[in-house]
Amino acid sequence: MALQPSPATVLVADDAENVRSLFSQLLASDGYTVLTAADGDSALEAAQRHRPHVLLLDVRMPGADGIEVCRRVKSAPETRLTPVILITGLADSSDRMEGIEAGCDDFLTKPVNPHELRARVRVLSRMKQLIDELDSAEAAFLTLALTIEARDPSTNGHCERLAHYAVSLGTTLGLSGDDLGALHRGGYLHDVGKVGVPDSVLLKKGPLTPAEFDVMRRHTEIGDALCAPLQSLRRVRPIVRHHHERLDGSGYPGRLRGDEIPLLAHVVAIVDVYDALTTERPYRVALPHAAAVRELEAGVRAGQYNARFVEAFLDITPHPYLSISAAQQPPV
Repeated sequence: MALQPSPATVLVADDAENVRSLFSQLLASDGYTVLTAADGDSALEAAQRHRPHVLLLDVRMPGADGIEVCRRVKSAPETRLTPVILITGLADSSDRMEGIEAGCDDFLTKPVNPHELRARVRVLSRMKQLIDELDSAEAAFLTLALTIEARDPSTNGHCERLAHYAVSLGTTLGLSGDDLGALHRGGYLHDVGKVGVPDSVLLKKGPLTPAEFDVMRRHTEIGDALCAPLQSLRRVRPIVRHHHERLDGSGYPGRLRGDEIPLLAHVVAIVDVYDALTTERPYRVALPHAAAVRELEAGVRAGQYNARFVEAFLDITPHPYLSISAAQQPPV
């Protein structure tokens, strides 16, 4: 038997007891769990504590008014995606403008039509439940990525380091906030496709055979396919699929060259190589920083990595490094 979703929770905030009672009865009859607050401060406290699916806020309330409550709910990371319906008077157009600026999702006009109230709450509560499901799915993917990492003790902390390195390099390169968010997620999820790689290959002590390497290479495509159903991971998928591509076309899975490689994937590729070189793996010991720098420089000279990106990354590491000549920079 399919599990039934938990009933949505609605917070009704109004200083009029009769309004709170009426809204509570209407919404409870539709199966919602209803919380009430008589003023803005109580509404804020309830929103933080109970995380309702929808907030119904009267604009005129003692203490913090409905617009201020909306503004603070929408500015807090833990509640910013909570839908807010503001209840205004028919002639209060200024309240509507302030409410829009505060981030409210919808309005109801006094006197409130019961059918309209139930319809608005139904739509917005379902939207919030879908958002929560997406968040849960993405959290499950992050957990899966860390579980994969735990299969191999030598990669302990690899995902966290990659997320940190990638965001630091992206910041240095002046990338946008959305790009930095994708780099952070990509650092954790880049190898999620290794769930499809058997331990006999993933943990092999020694070089892989050509057949084993083919199995290992498929983790990029497996990871991309796993992330595909989640719209929230659309900016992360190019990282998952292409972080083993090289500018000279020697990488995989697509043997992309130059500008064909997504920028964020190339950022992760560089920091992934550095972390892999400087940590112990089943097939070799960790290299010291200076040796890892030489390997990255050799990759730049071979046309595999963007020299400016490598230069920027080494500039933010806590070690001295050998300078890469601008004349050695390959076209991107």
